[in-house]
Amino acid sequence: MEEGVFEAYEKEIQALEEEIRLLTEKYEDMRQESAFFSEEEILKAIKSLQEETEGETKGHESPSDLKAQLESLESDLSFLMEFTGFHFTSHSKKTVEKTQNRTVQKHSLSGKCHSIPFQVKFQLLEMQKDEKVSAVVSDLSIKMESREDSNMSKFVSRTEECGDLMTFFRSLSTYAEWYEHRRHTFLHFK
Repeated sequence: MEEGVFEAYEKEIQALEEEIRLLTEKYEDMRQESAFFSEEEILKAIKSLQEETEGETKGHESPSDLKAQLESLESDLSFLMEFTGFHFTSHSKKTVEKTQNRTVQKHSLSGKCHSIPFQVKFQLLEMQKDEKVSAVVSDLSIKMESREDSNMSKFVSRTEECGDLMTFFRSLSTYAEWYEHRRHTFLHFK
């Protein structure tokens, strides 16, 4: 008799663990997507979410818990924007092709990194094989306000050829930070 009880508990534990895993994945997906939306779009979504949850509290968290969670997410977003120096002003995503194991999307991002404005357009091919997902960036186009620095334009050209978005954002962050330091230093001496 005890084994039957243990089996029932074990099945319940496994079901709860699976539910936690799915909710964690959903939360991570939502966090990643939130980085691509403009502040205005985020505020609209927040307002819409608040309106939806005001009347629907049966079986869900209380509105005050949701509000606290939302405030926490807003502070996380604010921290990331301040920490990285990236402030995205717009994002658009268009699905070009979608099959069971392949998705092609066109993305367009624009914003500023510290004081340097940029616009990035690219195509993202996501392929799923078994449970593994691979993503490939192609047709990368980067536009930045023209600067006197020829090294930066060479870097942008190489990045467009390679399609390496991660390197671009990391390098832009470092470059823009030091650009601000140089600008402040030169202003000090004027």
